[in-house]
Amino acid sequence: MRKGNIKNTRINSEVMKELANIIRGEIKDPRIAKMTCVTDVEVAPDLKTCKVYISVLGDDEKRKETLAGLKSAEGYIKHQLAERLNLRNTPALTFIADTSTEYGIKMNKLIDEICTAKEDVK
Repeated sequence: MRKGNIKNTRINSEVMKELANIIRGEIKDPRIAKMTCVTDVEVAPDLKTCKVYISVLGDDEKRKETLAGLKSAEGYIKHQLAERLNLRNTPALTFIADTSTEYGIKMNKLIDEICTAKEDVK
């Protein structure tokens, strides 16, 4: 199974949907921030590994706590994923912090500052 084919895309979207439901509704760890979002999932073509990109609203400390909480709940999350999805293998999960949203917000602020500076010069 190649990485870009339709079957892998469908598996990625199903795993992403189920992981979001599990993280949002079933994990009671206080370290995991309320504003935690699964932004992307990359399941390997052999279904052995899965990279889960997590976006957390908050500072670096909150992001680190959330990733630590998710890492400690990895076994439970994998078990729930195995029950909900009918896959040949349940992939091993690796949680990765996704900072692209914060980077986008920062860039928008910089662009707005440049635009307002140009208007002030005129």
